[in-house]
Amino acid sequence: MAIKLEAADIERLSVAERLELIERLWESLPEAILPGEIPDWHLAEIAKRRAELDANPQSGRPWREVLDQLRGKG
Repeated sequence: MAIKLEAADIERLSVAERLELIERLWESLPEAILPGEIPDWHLAEIAKRRAELDANPQSGRPWREVLDQLRGKG
């Protein structure tokens, strides 16, 4: 089911309100998702990123390191 943005008036929300909406949507996802519920484009993107990382393992950084830097600890 496609949801039209106009129907939800998302464009009328402030940036802060949109971010809150994203957070609420993210938190509403179940802990486990069945394989059939994952869109093919998402699986393709994961495979692409995995191949890029395998080809150049030094290109990434651990999430905690990035998060610490964003918080001014690194």
